[in-house]
Amino acid sequence: MNKLKKYRFCDLYTMSSGISSTKDQAGHGSPFLSFSVVFNNYFVPDELPDLMATSDKEKETYSIKSGDIFLTRTSEVVDELAMSCVAIKDYPDASYSGFLKRLRPTQTDITYSKFMAFYLRSPMFRKTMTNNAVMTLRASLNEAIFSYLDLLLPEYDDQVKAGDLLYLLDEKIALNNRISAELEAMAKTLYDYWFVQFDFPDANGKPYKTSGGKMVYNPTLKREIPEGWCDASLVDIATFTNGIACQKYYPTGDEPTYKVIKIREFSSGFDDSSESVHQGVPEKVVVYDGDILFSWSATLEVQLWTGGTGALNQHIFKVTSDSYPKTFYYFEVLKYLEYFKMVAELRKTTMGHITKDHLVASRVSLPPKELIQAMDAKLSPILSKIISNNQQNSELSKLRDWLLPMLMNGQVTVK
Repeated sequence: MNKLKKYRFCDLYTMSSGISSTKDQAGHGSPFLSFSVVFNNYFVPDELPDLMATSDKEKETYSIKSGDIFLTRTSEVVDELAMSCVAIKDYPDASYSGFLKRLRPTQTDITYSKFMAFYLRSPMFRKTMTNNAVMTLRASLNEAIFSYLDLLLPEYDDQVKAGDLLYLLDEKIALNNRISAELEAMAKTLYDYWFVQFDFPDANGKPYKTSGGKMVYNPTLKREIPEGWCDASLVDIATFTNGIACQKYYPTGDEPTYKVIKIREFSSGFDDSSESVHQGVPEKVVVYDGDILFSWSATLEVQLWTGGTGALNQHIFKVTSDSYPKTFYYFEVLKYLEYFKMVAELRKTTMGHITKDHLVASRVSLPPKELIQAMDAKLSPILSKIISNNQQNSELSKLRDWLLPMLMNGQVTVK
């Protein structure tokens, strides 16, 4: 086991505040690093999505250079304070938000930027940070907290090896996410082309509507649809099964359990804090990879679940069908999602939601089954690849998170 050496954080970096910008500066000008980008990323993206009009002096004062660490300096809750994001290249002309703190290294041979990106997001460091946070009306990061913090670091060469390995794992996860996003967009485009624009192949292989295929007015949908099509509700094409109240199924001994899929797990997957229930829950609420989930409260999102076998909590529907393929009801629910979000916003009290009555009241155009099967033959391989990518990402994330504490404390090293 390699020895770790203790350093004062403030001896290795200098802290600076970001630019105090005005509304008139926002949305145009030079690249700008925002709070949300830092909060959601281990590394500063290659291209910054935001812009800010800044002077040459501001660009110099609030510059972004390779090795810089950016921390969110304020939050409603202490657990979200000082989320880190590391720059691994220079960003000419860029500046950063006043809601961030920049830590610029004062040395080149003690900390390695890629290693620090994972170190600062690790549970161990996050706990140290939150224990030292200032909590008034909002949690805030200041120079005093910075001066209290110590870092326990491996030798620089070991940091380089560990950081590069973890970075490669993270890059593979990001690549899989980009591939899945492209596949999802491609599948949705094809689905819309066939079942929204009605340009599915006709008997001669030509686009139906564009080639003059007969359209018939449907009074329920209040629009024209192809001849031979009809209308239906979402509950006609799929079954929406709500989750369970977990309290009835909490384990009482050493019996086998399932992790519970709540809204938090729906968004970020299982972790050590996820609740468990015994495996005596009804089979209808057991969720497997590839199942379609629809959170009908608060978030209102639809996803292909790939987080592993679990039990569904209330506020989330498991969407299934005995009559139609998954590709059909998945994209039909997705297509209706924006309308449901509007309904939920209009009836919002403490949090927006929809009910099964809204599902019953929904109306969709229903193609002939043979056309649905033809579309499924094209889309099923795409969804299968997305599921496979997401499963691989889950395994890579587990590997990264398993390696991280051992690499940080020198228990293992990379040769």
